[in-house]
Amino acid sequence: MARSNHYTDDLRLAHLLADKADSITTSRFRAQNLRVSAKPDLTVVSDADTTVEQAIRQTLSSARPRDAVHGEEMADSGWGPRRWIIDPIDGTANFVRGVPVWASLIALMDEGEVKVGLVSAPLLGRRWWAAAEQGAFSGRSLLQSQSIRVSARRSIEDAFVSYSSLHGWVDCGRGRQFGNLLRLSARTRAFGDFWSHMLVAEGAVDLACEPELALHDMAALDVIVRQAGGRFSSIDGQDGPHGPGALASNGLLHEAVLDLLAPDDNQEDSLIIPRRAAVVSSSTSSTGSG
Repeated sequence: MARSNHYTDDLRLAHLLADKADSITTSRFRAQNLRVSAKPDLTVVSDADTTVEQAIRQTLSSARPRDAVHGEEMADSGWGPRRWIIDPIDGTANFVRGVPVWASLIALMDEGEVKVGLVSAPLLGRRWWAAAEQGAFSGRSLLQSQSIRVSARRSIEDAFVSYSSLHGWVDCGRGRQFGNLLRLSARTRAFGDFWSHMLVAEGAVDLACEPELALHDMAALDVIVRQAGGRFSSIDGQDGPHGPGALASNGLLHEAVLDLLAPDDNQEDSLIIPRRAAVVSSSTSSTGSG
């Protein structure tokens, strides 16, 4: 079998798993009897999270019995070079508050590298997916899709930046560095979670960064951004979904952003964002509020 088609069946399986996840999450979204509790790390989990992960694990146990599984809500199972990475609902805080921006993340790692990734956001009517050496795509299904590609912006001053929150950057001691990134960038919005990174993959946003993420948060995003022509690394520059945090970019901006975000042990951290000087030009509409 040609190497470029090596993971085609796994990608098809990922779509089937996403179908199952979407059916559960959409039926439980804004349900009056949704059960929500706090985990030890004080993040929230709903009964929809656990039901989705259980359903995906059950299907994988039949379809890929030799593969290992790592999920957000349950203990790891199996062993070997192939490992499925599951985040049943990325954006659970949105889900439980009734905000329709959340997704199920499904990835396959082989020999330590992500080879298949799929992000399914049913209430946005979108999926994003990729497999090794097959490119990245977005659409409603395999039969209704289009190829996606990162942007070609080369300057931070022209860049559109998306992020999740400010608190994590201050907590990790890089609040000032992150503030400088926001100050220098042409446009910033907190789309957050999976969406920031998928907007990078399709070229709508130029870079996305978060200071603290787990493997299940990052695995599917990693291969999609890379197959769309971008780069995915930790905020310290290690390629792949290894942490700490994640930086997704069009590749052209990556090194400059890493330099801006680098820790400075001699500087007391605070999030100070000076006001940018007003710029009036023909491109004003691309950087205004909206």
